[in-house]
Amino acid sequence: MIGNFREYAIFTCNGNRTLANEISGQLGKPLGDATVKKFSDGEIAININESVRGKDCYIIQSTSDPVNDNLMEMCIMADAMKRASAGRINAVIPYYGYGRQDRTAKARDPITARLVADIIQIAGINRVITMDLHAAQIQGFFNIPTDHLLGSPILTNYFKNHDTGNLVVVSPDHGSVKRARDMAQPLGVPIAIIDKRRPRPNVSEIMNIIGDIEGKDCILVDDMVDTAGTICNAANALRERGARSVKACATHGVLSGPALERIEASAIEEMVFLNTIEIPEDKKLDKFTVLSVAPLFAEAIKRVFSNEPVSALFNK
Repeated sequence: MIGNFREYAIFTCNGNRTLANEISGQLGKPLGDATVKKFSDGEIAININESVRGKDCYIIQSTSDPVNDNLMEMCIMADAMKRASAGRINAVIPYYGYGRQDRTAKARDPITARLVADIIQIAGINRVITMDLHAAQIQGFFNIPTDHLLGSPILTNYFKNHDTGNLVVVSPDHGSVKRARDMAQPLGVPIAIIDKRRPRPNVSEIMNIIGDIEGKDCILVDDMVDTAGTICNAANALRERGARSVKACATHGVLSGPALERIEASAIEEMVFLNTIEIPEDKKLDKFTVLSVAPLFAEAIKRVFSNEPVSALFNK
C-alpha cells in the first residue's frame, strides 16, 4: 500500500479516449470500466461498473470541443466517485478549456477560467494535472494541488533532431515570448518576436518583426492554435520579410472554424502539435506532425500516486 491508498484506477470519458488508452498502455494498467452516455434530452449519464472504494482515481479528460459536454462528463464522473467513497479523485486535464477567459479585459467580462476551477473543485476533485495553461496564473484559481506540466520540452526535443545552425525561434505575439525563449535556450538559437495588434477576437494584424529572420529557418511556437489566424499571418509575414522556411508548433490543436484551410494555404511547411486534443483523421493535413504526451502524463500519475515530486518532469 502506498500512502493511504491501496491501489489506483484510471478512467476516461469522451474527451480524448485515444490519449487515455496511450497513457493506460504506458502504465500497463487497463482503463476502469465506466459507461458515459446521454439521455434523449442531452443529459449526461455516468455509470462506474467497478468498485473505487479507497482507490486513488484518475479521470483523463480534455475539456475541448464539445467543451461543455466534456467538462460535465468529468465533473459527473468525479461526483460518482466521491459518492462511491473513492480515496482521492485526480483530474488529468491535458487541455484546460475556458483558459483564455482568465481576466476581465473589458467592463462586465466574466472570469470563466476561475468559474470552471470552482466547478471542478465542487464536483469533488482533489487534484488537477494539466498541461500548458493559456495563462500560468490559472493555477492560483484552484485551492487544491495543481501540477502544471510543460509541453515545450517535447517540442524542443523534436526540433533538436533538425539542423539548428540556421534556426530562429519566433514568438507570434508578446504573450508567447517566454515560450519561445524556453525553446530557443536548449536549442542554442536566437529568438524573434512578432508585434501584432488584434482589432477584435480571432482577428490579428501583423505590425512588425523584432529580430533577424532574413534567410533563416524559423520555428513559430505558441500554446494553442484555434482559428489559426495568428500563426498563419505570422508565417506569411516571415516569408514576406525574407525567412528561408517556416515551421510552427503548438501544444494544443484546437483547430476551429477556418483553421485547416488557413494552415493549408499558409507559408507553414510543417505544423507540429501535441496530442492533448485528439485531431480526427479527417482533419489531419499532410503538414501535420502529432507528438504524444502519454509518457509524460503516465510518469506524472506514477509520481503523484507514490508521493514523489512532479517537479523533476518539468525539464524532461
